Amino acid sequence: MAVSGASLLRTAAFAVLFAGAMVVGRLSVLDDTSLSLVWPAAGVAVTWFCAPRTTRSRWPDIAALALVTSVVNLATGATAAQTAVFIVSNLLQVWVFLALVHRWRPTLWGWGPDGGLRTPGDLWAMVRAAYLAAAAGAVTGSIGMWSLTGNFSWVMMAVWSSRNFAGVLVVGAVGLCAGRRLFARGEPNPRTPATSRLVEKVAVVLCTVVAYVVGFGMEHSPPIAALLVAPTVWAAARLSTDFVAAHTAGTATLVVFYTLRGYGPFAQVVSYPERAMVVQLFVVVLAVVGLALALGRDERAALMRELAEQRDEATGRAAVKRAIIDSMGDGLAVINAEGRVTLRNPAAERLLGGRLSPDDIVADPAHYGIFHPDGTPFTTSELPYVRAAAGEAVEPMDVLVRSEGAPRGRLLNVRTTVVPDRQGGFNAVLVYQDVTAERRHHDELASFAGVVAHDLLNPLASVQGWTDIADEALRGAPDLPLLAQVRQAHERTRRSSARMRNLINDLLAYTTARDAAIAPIAVDLASLVEEVVTARVDAAAAAGNAVPRFHVGALPPVRADLVLVRQLLDNLIGNAVKYTAPGTVPDLDISAAQHGDRVRVTIADNGIGIPLGQHEAVFDNFHRAHRESGYSGTGLGLAICKRVVERHGGVITATDNPGGGTRFAFTLPAAEHAPDGR
Repeated sequence: MAVSGASLLRTAAFAVLFAGAMVVGRLSVLDDTSLSLVWPAAGVAVTWFCAPRTTRSRWPDIAALALVTSVVNLATGATAAQTAVFIVSNLLQVWVFLALVHRWRPTLWGWGPDGGLRTPGDLWAMVRAAYLAAAAGAVTGSIGMWSLTGNFSWVMMAVWSSRNFAGVLVVGAVGLCAGRRLFARGEPNPRTPATSRLVEKVAVVLCTVVAYVVGFGMEHSPPIAALLVAPTVWAAARLSTDFVAAHTAGTATLVVFYTLRGYGPFAQVVSYPERAMVVQLFVVVLAVVGLALALGRDERAALMRELAEQRDEATGRAAVKRAIIDSMGDGLAVINAEGRVTLRNPAAERLLGGRLSPDDIVADPAHYGIFHPDGTPFTTSELPYVRAAAGEAVEPMDVLVRSEGAPRGRLLNVRTTVVPDRQGGFNAVLVYQDVTAERRHHDELASFAGVVAHDLLNPLASVQGWTDIADEALRGAPDLPLLAQVRQAHERTRRSSARMRNLINDLLAYTTARDAAIAPIAVDLASLVEEVVTARVDAAAAAGNAVPRFHVGALPPVRADLVLVRQLLDNLIGNAVKYTAPGTVPDLDISAAQHGDRVRVTIADNGIGIPLGQHEAVFDNFHRAHRESGYSGTGLGLAICKRVVERHGGVITATDNPGGGTRFAFTLPAAEHAPDGR
């Protein structure tokens, strides 16, 4: 794989930094055992290998690290074998850190806007990875040196691990912050102006220098080392994380410098290994305290910004929703379980005559001028939100509202939806639709339909009456050729008038099923089916036809409109009896089963069935599946059934009945309890 010039330049730059860090570490040697007080090269190494690269190949970096390690160690008196141990130890330390960081925080070493130290969680992941990597490197190096010299020291291994841990933590944090600053310029701290921040940074630096000079720079410094963390806390509480990382590195440098020169409290520790470990412990505590405080503050600030953005977004959405609600032509009101109006739009206030205001407690219905459509007063227990609070299912209802703006009253259709709230209560959402004109138009249409039906049925009754008289007269007449033609014309007239009467009745029934207001009640389905079946049996017996056989199973009660359900059952049973082959006694099975809040009713017959491909089309208006089979009809019967079922929120289907015939199935809402009577 080819290596670009930019990649080689990056490798060379890190190699120079690594060499400089190794030299600094070698300059901090405490005694003739090559024990270094600090080892910043460990931090440079992990930064080197974790930093973004332009190529996927690591071999140039590995070769450069091995070369620099060899040159510096050989130049400072290490043997070739010892140098090989140091190379293996350094590479293992880097590999462990790299693997753990990529596993725990994959974006930690990304130097873009989303990378770097951003939260305390990132810091703790880095601390764990640095500790484990330093421990792995120290164990490997100590075992390697033991194999070469025959000497093994637990203390030296602990010092090796602690100094590398401190180096990775401090230098790595500086590298992360420097990378973000270089490749993704950080946002300025919005709390204070740039000039004030600069002044504060200078003040922190001066105070830090003075504090450490007093605490470490004198031959007999006062025992104030524990108080030297104060400048770090000041910086972490007020200034950027980048500055805190740099400040920590600076203070660590001061501590190491004075300790090496024999000043400060740490220089008084006689044992060199103990002195090195005390210095590393101080540096690590300083770094962790400062970075944890700064990152916690940054995380809190980011959460506050996100919260502010979400609040602004929620405010904007609320404003849009409020504008939509206020622009609605229908009235809307939200009433909680205590009866307090928590929301209403101008349309609701207008439709209720200006008597509904937010935060009002819903008063007696007479206060709002609410009546039943027939003019009888509403009671408090009949209010939709009161019924919802009692756990009752509230169906849409019409109410009459009388106010000064509408002295004759206006009809409102009220739909109620119950929405649970977080406190375990609920809110009743009421939508008011002004249906005054619609109901008036419907009444006019119904009146018009009644007049038309009356005006059509009256002359039709006359035609059928004169047809019956002519039929009686023709029965006693002789069989002459001319009279045969008259009888044929007379029969056609009789059949046509019967078809017209059926068509008028079906049109009126379809209009009722489509437009009539539904008044759901608990319906005893078993009693209703018994009525329809008895009527069909009596009609067949009176006409001298074969009496149908009925097998009726258990039928649970339903909640539906009694008139419409009677019409539904009569149409389906009538169709089953009608569409039976000549010479066949109609045989019907009627059963039902409840599934959740729905009752599924099935009517199966032994009739002639439905032609293939027409099981859905039979529910269309004026569709006749057996037009050419000699069966009379208008094609509206099943369309009426479909409309009735759909207006109750159910579905109706037609399928072939095993053994011959048709099986109709439809669903209706289940009743909460069986009715006491109809």
